[in-house]
Parts: sequence; structure tokens; C-alpha cells
Amino acid sequence: MLAHILLSAIVGLSILLMLVRPRNIAEVWWVGGGAFLLVAVRLIPLSLAGRAIAQGTDVYLFLIGMMLLSELAREQGVFDWMSSHAVRSAAGSSTRLFTLVYVIGALVTIFMSNDATAVVLTPAILAAVRKAKVEPLPHLFACALIANAASFVLPISNPANLVVFDGAMPPLARWLAGFALPSLLSVAVTYTVMRILFRKQLRAPLAGSSNNVELSSNGKLVLVGLAFMVAVLLTASAMGRELGLPTCLAALGITAVVCLRARTNPLALAKEISWTTLALVAGLFVMVNAVESIGALRYTQAALAYVQHLPTAAGAYLTGFVVGIANNLINNLPLGLIASGTLHASRVQGLLANAILIGVDLGPNLSVTGSLATILWLLALRKEHVEVSFGQFLKIGIVAMPIALAAALAGAVLVHSF
Repeated sequence: MLAHILLSAIVGLSILLMLVRPRNIAEVWWVGGGAFLLVAVRLIPLSLAGRAIAQGTDVYLFLIGMMLLSELAREQGVFDWMSSHAVRSAAGSSTRLFTLVYVIGALVTIFMSNDATAVVLTPAILAAVRKAKVEPLPHLFACALIANAASFVLPISNPANLVVFDGAMPPLARWLAGFALPSLLSVAVTYTVMRILFRKQLRAPLAGSSNNVELSSNGKLVLVGLAFMVAVLLTASAMGRELGLPTCLAALGITAVVCLRARTNPLALAKEISWTTLALVAGLFVMVNAVESIGALRYTQAALAYVQHLPTAAGAYLTGFVVGIANNLINNLPLGLIASGTLHASRVQGLLANAILIGVDLGPNLSVTGSLATILWLLALRKEHVEVSFGQFLKIGIVAMPIALAAALAGAVLVHSF
């Protein structure tokens, strides 16, 4: 019993320190240190840690592929071209620019994952709006919130999707049938709420302009490669296959072709991949498996069993909101792993499973601690000397997230009723 208490304390403290980041020490050190401590003091066997790390192989491969392509697109000027085109197309209107940024963020999230929107698109948008001499916060928040609001349009839109449905990803046709309407409502409602909340800032015209950035031939080749990769992944999803290996192989192939044509060293791109993010995810897999090994998931299984006895709509709303809020207490990656273990053990599918995923993906729009993508967004802004406080984000999120989550869950219930 004492060992179980100590294990739970180490896991809980590690996740808390990951969120708080005392002395700005990176998240991976807290999680990795906690996972190492669990093994070192023999609270879990080394074999369990090894199996837990191996369990995340599909997620690691997916992240490597997406990060590599994101960096390739950045290097070839694709994101600078997008942001410059948005400013020029806005024709002096802050509202039009906000809409264009939101649309671009949605497209990047849907086809390149929410991490690409948070980490790579955001700095490019910030540079463009600074040249346009316009208040940057509405456009930066557009990047942050669309990164979560559009993250369940496709299975590839969020690494958390692979975590929640680990080994049981619904085929593409079933995914679209279940999530097309909820994701459409999520994207539309989040946009509408932000337009209202930022209405004063968006009244000001653009005082500056943006450089006319032309997309190079290599940049166009990257776009063709991205289209090819999306086609490969959608095919794999339609066939019910895992997405990590196809993502990684497609990214490696596209990178090789572009680097050969541009005569650049691909190792420079490899250095830009956030390998610490992979280590962070591996550490979280160890921790959640450690918690699962002492039977802690029986509480979440009991909660899910209780919800199954409620009326269908009430159960979906309760599940979605509890999961959505819980993201902001422990972050959506560990929560996604817990949700995955609970779903597998309970053998729950259909509406409740969809409600859990919607909560995992959309719930992080409440606060900066909700998802890894939002934390990375915050860190990307700090590198550009832009500070967004916990309170500033919460002021927007406490309005935008619940309304969008309620709409998305209503869409999921409506789809289920037919």
C-alpha cells in the first residue's frame, strides 16, 4: 500500500512540475526524472517501463514525420509565404486578416497537426502582423485556439488522437461520420466567440504592410509533397492502418527529394526536430502505465460505467466536460493515455468514446496548461519576446472553450441519434 502511495505521489508531482516548470526547467526533465525514479526505487520493474516506451512507437513516428515536414516547410518559406499572403489579402482590414489567419491555422492543423500550427505557423504570423503594425494578440490567439478546435477533423490533426485510440483507430469513413459535424461546429463557434471577444482590437485598420514573399520552386515542391503525404495518410486511415510509420516514411521521402533538389544537408533539419518532445511523451507513457499497474484506472472505469447508465445526451455532455476540464489540470497527453487505458479496459465505443476524444482535443482551449501544443505556442511567443499570462489566456478560454465544447458535443449527440 505504501508503495502505491509513493508511486502515485511521484507521478502526480512530476506532472505538476511539468505544468508549472519551476526555474523554467523544461517539461521533459520533470517527467523523465519521475519515470527514472519509479524504476530506480523499484516501484515499477524495468520491463514494464520498456513495454510502456515501446507502446508509444506509433506516436513517436507520427511526431517525427510531422515535425520534419513542418521544419522543411519553414526552411523553404512556406509559412512565411502563407502569412505574407494573408496580410496582403486582408487589404487593410484587421478583421479580414484575423479570418485569414484563422483559416490558415485550420488548414495547417487539419493536415499537419496542431503542433505545427502552434510551433511553426505562430512565429510566421507574428512576424507578418508586426510588419502590418496591428495588435498581434487576436491573431496569435487565433493560432492557439484553432490548433485545438480543429484538431479532431482528421485522425492526423492531433497526436492525442493516436494516443486515445491507441491500436483501435476508427477507419477514416467512420471517423468522418462521427467527427465531421462536431469539428465543424467547434471551428465555427470558436471563431465566432473570438470575433466577439476581440471586436475592439479588430476595428483598427492595418497601419503597415507586409513584404511580398514569393514561394520558391522548392517551396512549391514542399506543398506538393504535403499533398502526397496527406493522401498517403488518408489512404492508410481508410484502411484502418496505424499512421505513425506512413507519416515518417512519407516525410523522409519528401525531405530527401527537396534536399537533393535544393542541395541542402538534411541533417540540419533533423537537428531542428524536438527530440525532447519524444522523450517527454515516452516518459508520460511510463507514468500512465505505472499508475495503471497498481489498478488506479479502476476509478475511471467505474466513472465511465456510471455514465453509461445516464441518458445518452447527458452522459456525453458530462463525459466531455469532465474530460475537457481535466485536461487543464494534468495536460491532455497524460489524460489521453488514461482515457485510452480506460476505453480499452471498458471496451467502450461510439458516442462516449467520441465525447472523450472531443474533450481531450478541445478542452485545452480553456488554459495554457491544457495541451502540449498550447505550451509550445506559449514558448514560441516567449522566444519572440511576447508574454501571454495564464490569466490572459483564461479570460478568453473560459468563454470560448465551454461554448465550443457544448456545440461540438451537441453535434456528436445529433450524429449518434441518426
